[in-house]
Amino acid sequence: MMAPSLPFAEWVLIGLCCIATCYVAVASLVRPAVRETVGGTREALRLSRTAAISVLKPLCGAEPRLVQNLETFCVQTHPSYQLLFGVASASDPAVAVVARLRSAYPHLDIQLVVDGSHHGSNRKVGNLINLAAHARHNLLVIADSDIAVEPDYLTRVTAPLFEREVGIVTCLYRARRVGGFWARIGALFIDEWFVPSVHIAHAAGSRSFGFGATLALTRDTLAASGGFHALRDCLADDYRLAERVRDLGLAVVLSDVVVATDVTERDFASLWRRETRWLRTIRSVNPIGFAFLFVTFTSPWLVASGLLGVGIDASGGNIEHSYVDTIVDLSTSLGLSARLLLHWRSARSWRGFWRDLPLLPLRDALLWLQWFAAAFGSSVSWRGARVPVDSARTASKPHLRPDPDASDLPDSR
Repeated sequence: MMAPSLPFAEWVLIGLCCIATCYVAVASLVRPAVRETVGGTREALRLSRTAAISVLKPLCGAEPRLVQNLETFCVQTHPSYQLLFGVASASDPAVAVVARLRSAYPHLDIQLVVDGSHHGSNRKVGNLINLAAHARHNLLVIADSDIAVEPDYLTRVTAPLFEREVGIVTCLYRARRVGGFWARIGALFIDEWFVPSVHIAHAAGSRSFGFGATLALTRDTLAASGGFHALRDCLADDYRLAERVRDLGLAVVLSDVVVATDVTERDFASLWRRETRWLRTIRSVNPIGFAFLFVTFTSPWLVASGLLGVGIDASGGNIEHSYVDTIVDLSTSLGLSARLLLHWRSARSWRGFWRDLPLLPLRDALLWLQWFAAAFGSSVSWRGARVPVDSARTASKPHLRPDPDASDLPDSR
């Protein structure tokens, strides 16, 4: 007697397992296209070495490695740049850190802006609005407080701005864990899920990027896009700024510069809040893409694929079952190999590879739960403030007219 055909639900599950395997196989191999990320032509690099830059660094509180991270901006090889640090209150612990840097590097143009003015629900953007009024130079680099950079960072990230039709430059980042177990889990989120997903999107031709780790653009482009004021109620302010620059017909370049960002979570609750905030941000800017993220969390699909193969073997059956069993077994084997390759390419040493290997199933399973939680909720918590998720969609398109906050920038000199 012939065994019955597989039920429709099982076919769907097999298809999803195969899609997940294809995703992780591509993620383990793809890297950004070299030509577009080389940091500019020789002429652009020459120009970037001589053009003065204003660096905007919004600060809030004393992070674990704040001094060390900010210090990497004080040892740049670029000959002329202004460092602008902004806080909302004179009692902010970051004030003492900036004072320490000004004392250690008296030759640098370092300015602390203390301004508690609120301009909208996004306090980081409010801080940037306050900083922008003090920026003196034509080239602007916006960088988060928790990143560390190499000495040639400013030269390399601004070089593409001297090429035709380039409007904004952004950077990817790698995780640097500061802490124990939960920081390790958080680092895997960045290095083995977020970064590979960007690589795939970039290789597929997408330029819908804008990362707070770095955004470099000119003051004229910022003004034409509507300025920071247009982003004051946006959750995904970095993405929206790049989007508005694209709407001007200018290109977004993903730099070859990769900076380091700290992962400092010391407990499950803080990790959960941070990562669900990131996922809700993705939901706010790309709801369709967010809906299909579940196929990118690999380990549960590999487990499901393996169980399917065992079930089909146990049922015996006909030629159809034999073909399906072969497909499922190949999918499981390829998916497992690709997941290990992705982990190996993301690890920085063999010690790191073996240390974090047992965490991969937990990491991917946790992503499933966070994705489900991020599908609900109308706001996120950022530095103690509630920012509405839906407000990220309310920013109007640029109309090629300067925003008052941007046009009030003093002339470059």
